[in-house]
Amino acid sequence: MKYPAERSSGTPSLRTLPDGWRWVRLREVIRETQAGFACGQRDADGVVQLRMNNLDTRGNFVWDDVLRVPREGNNIEQFLLVPGDVLFNNTNSTELVGKSAQFDGYVEPIVYSNHFTRLRTVSDSLLPAFLSSWLNHQWQQGVFAAICNRWIGQSAVKADRLLSLEFPLPPLPEQQRIAGVLREQMTAVEKTRAAAQARLAAVKALPAAFLRQVFPQPGQPLPAGWRWVKLGEVCEIVRGSSPRPKGDPRYYGGNVPRLMVEDVTRDVMYVTPRVDFLTEVGATLSRPMMKGDVVIVVSGAPGLPAILNVDACIHDGFVGLRKLQIEKLTQEFLFYFLRRSRELTDKEATGAIFRNLTTYQVGNIAIPLPPLSEQRRIAAVLRVQMAAVEKARAAAEAELNTVNTLPAALLRRAFNGEI
Repeated sequence: MKYPAERSSGTPSLRTLPDGWRWVRLREVIRETQAGFACGQRDADGVVQLRMNNLDTRGNFVWDDVLRVPREGNNIEQFLLVPGDVLFNNTNSTELVGKSAQFDGYVEPIVYSNHFTRLRTVSDSLLPAFLSSWLNHQWQQGVFAAICNRWIGQSAVKADRLLSLEFPLPPLPEQQRIAGVLREQMTAVEKTRAAAQARLAAVKALPAAFLRQVFPQPGQPLPAGWRWVKLGEVCEIVRGSSPRPKGDPRYYGGNVPRLMVEDVTRDVMYVTPRVDFLTEVGATLSRPMMKGDVVIVVSGAPGLPAILNVDACIHDGFVGLRKLQIEKLTQEFLFYFLRRSRELTDKEATGAIFRNLTTYQVGNIAIPLPPLSEQRRIAAVLRVQMAAVEKARAAAEAELNTVNTLPAALLRRAFNGEI
């Protein structure tokens, strides 16, 4: 049975607790708080100082990049961590302030920075693992974001605000049971998360694999009937332009779509600008392109191609390919080849084509050109494959998103007395 629990102050709580649980203030079950310290000095032979980058967003400690500070002059002893200490992230961005973790030990003595407050519990009343889990539950519920002090770039939760929070305290054996269940469940969640991340990574690698199967590797001979052409031989290449000054209402905010990199990364192949628009006057000072024209990003995400789904203007972060000789080269085949070329440059560093794109460099891109019928066949196969990849990617992302909601759900059940 559940009943209206009593707060330690004697005021009835609006929330019910399981039998044997009671409301307390954190200050009643935390015997010691100690803020960390800032140290501008470094010492390769000094003591390890735990910093923000050593605690990931899931409350796990990572030790890939440890900082060492001098042992002398910092009163190191009062900041030493011992197993069972709970670290509360008292200073961070608003969305992360309050993230907590239990310290279970390190291979050598370790201290902590001023972004953390160390909490030590009353050992016969509160289990550190139970406290750490509850603090993370409060963080996920936005409690600390609501009570923090804020200034530019950072937020902080003061110790007195933290210690004044009400805490649902079960008997110690029940805390131990709940902490054990949570530990097993969170371990299972992490395994599931790792598997989901691996599946998503495998799906994301498929487009490059499909493109590798189609286009010859650098230095390989071309298949029979294929030939090399330079891009500048089959189209007119123009650089985008932008009205100045930027944001001038005479030029910006109208109804003429202007392509942005965000549009390309969102829509992938056939893009419809939805982010930025020019006035009719602004469009005359930009670079108009037609529906069906291929465009290439030359800054921000150099080498990324797209095909315009509507008439639109391009700014100077793009080049546009006008008057493409589609009797020689189809838009979709060119799109897929440019995607493959960009992947080669990024992953294998085989050349400088997409390092610093200029109109001249774009014109000199060499394209392995098969007969038109073969281009259409290849594009059709790739279109089906990419659609399947997109479907698989969406499913993998949905799976991962579901897994990422599990810790909050598990904590909510634990502190509602439902496990």
